[in-house]
Amino acid sequence: MKAPRLPFNRAYRTGDEAARIAAAIDGGWTGGNGPQTTRCEELLGELTGAPRVLLTHSCSGALEMAALLAGVGPGDEVVLPSFTFVSTANAFVLRGATPVFVDVDPGTLNIDPQRAADAVTDRTRVVVAVHYGGVGCDMAALGALAADRGLLLVEDAAQGIGASVDGRALGTIGDLGALSFHETKNVSCGEGGALLINDERLTERAEVLQEKGTNRRCFARGEVDHYTWVDVGSSFLMSDITAALLAEQLERVAAITAARMAIWDAYHAAFEPLERAGLVRRAVVPERAQHNAHLYRLLLADRATRDGVIAALAAAGIGAYFHYVPLHSAPAGRRYGRVHGPMDVTDAAAARLVRLPLWVGLTEDDVARVAAEVRRALGD
Repeated sequence: MKAPRLPFNRAYRTGDEAARIAAAIDGGWTGGNGPQTTRCEELLGELTGAPRVLLTHSCSGALEMAALLAGVGPGDEVVLPSFTFVSTANAFVLRGATPVFVDVDPGTLNIDPQRAADAVTDRTRVVVAVHYGGVGCDMAALGALAADRGLLLVEDAAQGIGASVDGRALGTIGDLGALSFHETKNVSCGEGGALLINDERLTERAEVLQEKGTNRRCFARGEVDHYTWVDVGSSFLMSDITAALLAEQLERVAAITAARMAIWDAYHAAFEPLERAGLVRRAVVPERAQHNAHLYRLLLADRATRDGVIAALAAAGIGAYFHYVPLHSAPAGRRYGRVHGPMDVTDAAAARLVRLPLWVGLTEDDVARVAAEVRRALGD
């Protein structure tokens, strides 16, 4: 009998989402900043320790708010890794700033702090730490860089819910942090995000930006007798219906993370012999970091080998994918940004990386099946 297809991702569901959403609708508040939003912001505050949390329609929206709060514009530069999703750069390009792409650490594939420091000029305003795969960047080094050069430190923690570095939740160490709740993330609501505000001086303006540039939240708290347009902004709000779905998952984040960690650990053990044989390189997690098993990835010998493994897994009914096309080599990256220094690690990782299925519900037999197919594809 043919083995069932193993998709690359399957969004986690508790089974009670429909009732939660129905209750939100019955409660009569379906727009943003309602009771379900409040519940999510409370849960995220408890989970991360962030002083202030604002739900957004997406992580892209949270990053765009961060760019607005940074006050960047034409002539300003933002240092970030090229090995990231387009939203990391888009948020600042939309304000007219220039992304400056730097290389990453070969073990974690996170931004290399020394490369970031080398790229800073008198035009630099922001450094962005992208926590790839939920493995924390060297935030001590990046924090020291930002403090020394007077830069805003933004964390793109899109993949980082439930993860930490040096005992602090990802997204809460820099001035601002952005989380994602896209359907591919550990905790998901289809589309969604959150801005974590760690510098409380930015809170008041962030609330205005989120509410289309108005002081509506001040009005809701009774601080003013009417609300009006006071700043630039946009509709960055998450619907309370979506927040109801998110709250259902956030209440179970510990169980979700534990289940994913068990799968990640099983993969890691299964591929140890292949790494010893020099056929793959497994992910590196520094001692200072507690990851969240957002993804499991391998680096293979070269692009041809990687593509062959992906094709072999597809033929066996297993979904596996490469990851980012480096931003510095993308058409828009060449148009809007610039590169500082060599990109050897980034280019090699992009050509050699494969991501394997990882979602709550995968069994030990599923992991063993994936590992066996990878070994077969590599001729082991």
